[in-house]
Amino acid sequence: MTTFSGYASKIQASPKLLASTALSVTLSTTRSTSTVIVKLSKSQGLKPKEIACIRDCLEELKDSVDELNRAFAEMGSGGGKSFELRMSDIETWVSAALTDEDTCMDSFSGKDINGNLKTTVRRQIVKVAHLTSIALAFVNRYAAHP
Repeated sequence: MTTFSGYASKIQASPKLLASTALSVTLSTTRSTSTVIVKLSKSQGLKPKEIACIRDCLEELKDSVDELNRAFAEMGSGGGKSFELRMSDIETWVSAALTDEDTCMDSFSGKDINGNLKTTVRRQIVKVAHLTSIALAFVNRYAAHP
């Protein structure tokens, strides 16, 4: 995936660096996606239902950012907990972030929402969810083979 190609020389063959970098890129992308969706929320002519859906989605993205931030911080932490417990916590937080992103999209399902708005939000959230899923795979790989 080209998103990570710029980090190849830094990562090389380190599963920990790969997982950490994937979390960092995902966190950054999730933050910027929140900014894009905040801008969308200020669009003229939105219906109350659309504004409510966007607000719900933004709340889910805020939770996702918090969980990814915790996971990234824990990945860099070395003390206190066993490796297995740290990795379990990280896997839980990244999984929760993925669930939050799915929940964001669910807020637009089956409602009378402007097609362009729904498509724009969906495109943004699918990208974030895809990166989160990749980060979770790298975290799982590192947890299994440190």
